[in-house]
Amino acid sequence: MNSNAGTSSATNPMREDAVKPMECDVLVIGGGPAGSTSATLLAERGYKVTLLEKAHHPRFHIGESLLPANLPLLEKLGVADKIKAIGMEKWGAQFVSPVHEHEQSIEFADAWDKTMPMSYQVKRAEFDEILIRNAATKNANVVEGCQVIEVVFLQDGRGARVQAKHENGQIDTWNTRFVIDASGRDTFLGNRFKIKESNKKHNSTAVYAHFSGAARLEGKQAGDISIFWFDHGWFWYIPLSDGLTSIGAVTWPYYLKTRGQRSLEGFFKDTIAMCPRLAKRLENAKMETKVEATGNFSYLCERNHGENYLMLGDAFAFIDPVFSSGVMLAMQNAFDAADAVDTCLRQPEQSAAALKKYDERARLGPKVFSWFIYRVTNPTMRDLFMNPANPFRVKEALLSVLAGDVYGKTPTGPSIFMLKVIYYTGSFLNMKRTFQAWRMRKKNIQLPKDGNLFTA
Repeated sequence: MNSNAGTSSATNPMREDAVKPMECDVLVIGGGPAGSTSATLLAERGYKVTLLEKAHHPRFHIGESLLPANLPLLEKLGVADKIKAIGMEKWGAQFVSPVHEHEQSIEFADAWDKTMPMSYQVKRAEFDEILIRNAATKNANVVEGCQVIEVVFLQDGRGARVQAKHENGQIDTWNTRFVIDASGRDTFLGNRFKIKESNKKHNSTAVYAHFSGAARLEGKQAGDISIFWFDHGWFWYIPLSDGLTSIGAVTWPYYLKTRGQRSLEGFFKDTIAMCPRLAKRLENAKMETKVEATGNFSYLCERNHGENYLMLGDAFAFIDPVFSSGVMLAMQNAFDAADAVDTCLRQPEQSAAALKKYDERARLGPKVFSWFIYRVTNPTMRDLFMNPANPFRVKEALLSVLAGDVYGKTPTGPSIFMLKVIYYTGSFLNMKRTFQAWRMRKKNIQLPKDGNLFTA
């Protein structure tokens, strides 16, 4: 299968019972933030866009905490006011450590760029529906309850033929000049091309639910996200505008295997009890949704583009959600993808340069965040978060990263370098602790031998 060369790349023969193919310029697989954003932008540029989404909006999704860097993107899409109406203002973050007596808060207003001081916490069902309806308003053909089952890339770069199955069993076919894979963690093309590789540097699991009556911070900080470290990982604590709070435990793979015969709800409650300061905030809280669990296995596809296709967001790469980067990275990918696809379709002689630029930017965000993600449970990094100082403007630079300011012109590079120097120096001066933490992490990220997290 050599999709980059433009030869046939079907995984299975096309179904013969499909009706006559429909035509479009761009077909988008998936209606999450990445897919809806790219469909909107390309439809605005005059392309005939079809977006196929297997589910129906609204649908539940985690990843409810946006970064300040999301806001300019929402403005450009024309949905900023709608998101404001459903959002809980988020001006910063709080870190709570079991080995530090104090609780440390940071504010995005203290970042290098002072123009992005806040963001929102959102229910993803509402947020994602606003984005996909916006795509339809901008004349993208949005089809829900329709799952892509085959993509065949045609000879000589003539685009692709896509088949999808509706919930009633009907099979439809589209001829398209370009395919955008925004299928999220389904990784449609990554799986078909067999180019998806697990990231052996980081694996985690997540157990989560929504609560009412959870205690919040006071005043302006009421909507801030809180991160609680505990022995087996960390918790997110995300206040939502309707009074609910999203709470989840992100743990190492081995921990979920200790569940035994306990119900998932009982296991989650026992896990919360391991973090006394979190448990105290939930003294008067009531669980309002059933407890869900998922494997947050980090991965990266070998490539994110080829002739007549792009992969973006989680369809290309997934990293641990500790810094709430997922939605911002997906939407920024979509903006970059729209530029690349526009160039490929209007100026095909410049396709190679456009796709190279897209590739570089698509890899940049996960790379920047991953350095911190791999070390977030390390005691030296935890000390830096709990006692932030600003020599060489390192605090401002770190806050810029946490705000999602990794694609702009903010000159944080030298300060991030100095932050890494401080980290490595601190690790060296506490060599015994560092070695113990490294050895423990190496053990923690291993997957169970049977590969099954959800049974004892």
